Amino acid sequence: MSAPESIPPDSPLDADSRSIRLKELAALFFRLGATAFGGPAVHIAMMEDEVVRQRGWMTHRRFLDLIAATNLIPGPNSTEMAIHIGYDRAGWPGLAVAGLAFIIPAVLIVLGLSAAYVTWGDLPETGWILYGVKPVLAAVILQAIWAMGRAAIRSMTLALAGAVSFLMCLAGINEILLLVTIGTALLALEGFRSKQPPASSQDSRLNSPVPCTLLAILMAGSATIAAITPEKLFWFFAKTGSVLYGSGYVLFAFIQNELVNRLGWMTSDELLDAMAIGQLTPGPLFTTATFIGYVLGAKAGTGTLLTALSATAGIFLPAFFFVAVTGPWVHRLRGSRLMGSFLDGVVVASLALMLAVAVSLAGTALGDPYTAAIATVSIVLLVRFHINSTWLIAGGAALGWVMKAWVG
Repeated sequence: MSAPESIPPDSPLDADSRSIRLKELAALFFRLGATAFGGPAVHIAMMEDEVVRQRGWMTHRRFLDLIAATNLIPGPNSTEMAIHIGYDRAGWPGLAVAGLAFIIPAVLIVLGLSAAYVTWGDLPETGWILYGVKPVLAAVILQAIWAMGRAAIRSMTLALAGAVSFLMCLAGINEILLLVTIGTALLALEGFRSKQPPASSQDSRLNSPVPCTLLAILMAGSATIAAITPEKLFWFFAKTGSVLYGSGYVLFAFIQNELVNRLGWMTSDELLDAMAIGQLTPGPLFTTATFIGYVLGAKAGTGTLLTALSATAGIFLPAFFFVAVTGPWVHRLRGSRLMGSFLDGVVVASLALMLAVAVSLAGTALGDPYTAAIATVSIVLLVRFHINSTWLIAGGAALGWVMKAWVG
């Protein structure tokens, strides 16, 4: 494994080096987009395994800073993490290549399932696949939290902040409120220790919200018209992707309120099927928008592929915008002593959020001795033998099919 590189992403690269890096980014994130099941926490854990442990593209601390930056902006976290890694590795071209490579295979898979759903009106049986995959996902998250936590928690103060963050997660505190609260508390503590004001005028602009101009334009484009059109779907999902914090379940709440309750474009049963598609397919959960766009296009007779791609573009374009705006600041944040403390707080709070997801997933995934054994073996293979997490997930899926044949 090569030594981690910590050069700023805007450092010059010759054409050959950039071309090599772009090909590496495309290959890695296309594979992850086609195989990364389980939601953002699992995706980020798999990215940590690939870019830090397997390839040494960056240090754990740098990876954690990118997680912190991702959690502070709205949109799909794992997609934004892929975009951040691409920018860090190969600048602006890398930003586009990594993000698109992560999204495209998932979109293609969802398009295929959407066509089958519209044709036959049902989803394929996948319960046994998840039976074998879920315990592997829990192991992947726990291993990543352990590795990243060792790099992130460098003092008793950070350990205490992490413990408080986890308790706040269990208490149901809003995720973005949790991140900002812990980060601000550590920033204030560092300011008190150094007898400096909590933020200088230069740092204050880094705390300001991402420009609201885009949001205003998107909100203006959300006027209600009963007819289902590609333009209306694009604006709805672009608006949603621009303001959405939290888990994918928050996305489903937006869809329920707007497309089911207010516009009546889809039924609650169709929304449940859309949720199942998002959970059962690899890659970003937000490709649920692709499925919804396809189904609504079939209803309206406006062209299923056009509506599917319009919805997909709408939900993901804000992620590229927000990372493009905030990505160049991550190195500058770490270079400031005060804002570095803020980042440290957001990092440990982010790990606490991941741990809460892992605990919840383990509670549902480890329901019998077989799944407990799968999780235990997965942890051993990850820690002791450094097996690539993608192969472990594939193995878990295969075991699920074997169990189905054995039981059924």
